[in-house]
Amino acid sequence: MFVFTVSPEKAPAKPQYIEIGFINGDPVTVDGKKLSPAGLLKKLNTIAGKHGVGRTDLVENRYVGIKARGVYETPGGTVLHRARRALESITLDREVMRLRDSLMPKYSELIYYGYWFSPERLAMQKLFDETQKGVTGTVRLKLYKGNCSVVGRKAPQSLYSPTLATFEAESVYNQKDAEGFIKLNALRLKIGSKIKNGK
Repeated sequence: MFVFTVSPEKAPAKPQYIEIGFINGDPVTVDGKKLSPAGLLKKLNTIAGKHGVGRTDLVENRYVGIKARGVYETPGGTVLHRARRALESITLDREVMRLRDSLMPKYSELIYYGYWFSPERLAMQKLFDETQKGVTGTVRLKLYKGNCSVVGRKAPQSLYSPTLATFEAESVYNQKDAEGFIKLNALRLKIGSKIKNGK
């Protein structure tokens, strides 16, 4: 049943590293070489398939309400998904990512059920396109025996800053400021506890 992928057990014993380049969320290069969308996916299918990446076995909920088992292979899609998620981790604002992710199940469902041209899918697409502005950069991945691991990511508009991420430096923010934050966030829990305990 598998056409693109070899069994992970029969995949090469040596890992392969690849780099995917993105511009505003769209994959445009593999190892620095610019390719058309179809060409890029075809190349990734070949590379990742050789390493047994992208096999999945799941039970789906069909539109008519029955469950059906599906066994698929998506070597190129798996690589692109991991790569873009990795790039988004350093380029997307936390709340924008949460909002987008909360809508993804509905978006996927619309496509799965055949509503590509529905007004709600088109409206969601505009939001998704907006979130991808600035998702530009390069992701390095390791392909090995059915696994696709992110080993590096870089972006010109990265929101990640090692100096801000530290909990050691007092110049980033005053640790004492956390007291008010903790008290305010705990307020609803205190009220709930008092009501529960009849106080």
